[in-house]
Amino acid sequence: MADYNSGPVILTGMVLSSSPVSDYDRRIVILTKERGKITAFAKGARRQGSRLLACTDQFCFGNFKMFEGRTAYNLVEASITNYFEDLRQDFDSACLGMYFLEFADYYTRENNDEMKMLKLLYQSMRALCKSSLDNRLVRVIYEMKAMVVNGEFPGIPAQSSLSDAARYTIGFIVDTPVEKLFTFAVSDSVLTELAGLSKEYIDKFIDRKFKSLEIFDSMGVV
Repeated sequence: MADYNSGPVILTGMVLSSSPVSDYDRRIVILTKERGKITAFAKGARRQGSRLLACTDQFCFGNFKMFEGRTAYNLVEASITNYFEDLRQDFDSACLGMYFLEFADYYTRENNDEMKMLKLLYQSMRALCKSSLDNRLVRVIYEMKAMVVNGEFPGIPAQSSLSDAARYTIGFIVDTPVEKLFTFAVSDSVLTELAGLSKEYIDKFIDRKFKSLEIFDSMGVV
């Protein structure tokens, strides 16, 4: 339960997951700039007309006003700056976006500095909304950069047969700031190389199956 003797805090972040609690409440997980991944409860959020109804959906990015309790927060108000409506309206992009949220949920921790991961997540969602970008490439960039941010990307294998173009692209992903990542395109052959290496590393370093990824991959997109 929240301690209302202390004042509210305002945290900036994105809703990673949202699930029903009791008859009308919601439990949400938010990746925040200030306090890493947190859990919050939104009382009455599932009631028709609730001011917390829309702002507790997945993908919502903005400022969340809440009271801090011992093990969770109580959300009382939110100012959403991006609902990512374009992403929600495209099934393929929405599935991939949900995978990005699951991936971020796996990697991030409470009271940890997750600024870089939040920034990567936000920019990746923006990239999914752009029809000019290939979602397959957005996925590879997100996966590789997330592993870089979390210190688990081992680089290019010493005996790798990757092409020079693929090697250059990987170096660009590793070294480039998040804001400038989604600014290029590659050939299908290079994309195949990148996707193969990313999958190899994910299978090796991540011990979790993502439900949204299974749906996405079942569509045969990558």
